[in-house]
Amino acid sequence: MRHRVKKKHFDRTKEQRKALFRSLARALILEERITTGVEKAKALRPFIERLITLARKAEATDDKIKKLHYRREALSLLPDKEAVAKLFEDLGPRFAERNGGYVRIVKLPNPRRGDSAELAIIEFVE
Repeated sequence: MRHRVKKKHFDRTKEQRKALFRSLARALILEERITTGVEKAKALRPFIERLITLARKAEATDDKIKKLHYRREALSLLPDKEAVAKLFEDLGPRFAERNGGYVRIVKLPNPRRGDSAELAIIEFVE
């Protein structure tokens, strides 16, 4: 039974799931659009939106200490300086006026050839 189970485990350990989300988030931030499985895209959405919210908070404040705090929080979730720099310099200001819903998931009509998995495109909303 799945009582009180709130997230998908993808048959991976905690460390493997963490690495999976970090690599998917890095690819999405740098490329701004990736193709992956539907379930992985749905699980990635809250992770990405949390990162963008940190960038928005840093954009909204004038306090340098808080900006540094938000950047360090993002680095703890996504330890890639290049991706975090793009997140804070490009994506944070882009979504400054938006109150949520920063990414969209579009299901693709044809499944993957190898295993017939449902595919989806996850991308940032313009």
